[in-house]
Amino acid sequence: MAAARGVLYVHSAQPALCPHIEWAVAGILGVPVDLTWTPQPAAPGALRAQAEWEGPAGVAAKITSSLMGWQRIRFEITEDPSQGSDGARHAYTPALGAFTAPIGANGDIMIPEDRLRNVMLMAAQGRAVLEDELDKLLGKQWDEELESFRYAGEGAPVRWLHAAV
Repeated sequence: MAAARGVLYVHSAQPALCPHIEWAVAGILGVPVDLTWTPQPAAPGALRAQAEWEGPAGVAAKITSSLMGWQRIRFEITEDPSQGSDGARHAYTPALGAFTAPIGANGDIMIPEDRLRNVMLMAAQGRAVLEDELDKLLGKQWDEELESFRYAGEGAPVRWLHAAV
């Protein structure tokens, strides 16, 4: 049985990148990957796909590392908390780069204590605006950029990907 599970959302990718994305994910999961690509209305000429996955804890971070930095791709990948591992949410856009946050059992972003203390100190010293720093920790910019791509994907087909064990 797989130790972790989550969802990969490729919100937009150029058609020429689609096979490369599948190969990258397959290389991490250890099984062939054949995603169902559909047009992305929020980015004419781009495609989108989503797949639920199961595999060892840490797969979401590995997929993120493999895909981030590619130009003209927007994606999110989640990993649900599993025994001995926190969950995670990773997002990537060409304009913003990568965002990663730990996820609690209820699906909320969990902000580590040391990061909260740091932004509180910066705000108290007048070096930052607390609300702006909290927005960064919550990934607000990524949510704002990706929201139109998420909405455009409602009703799209979903596939299950299982890692080789």
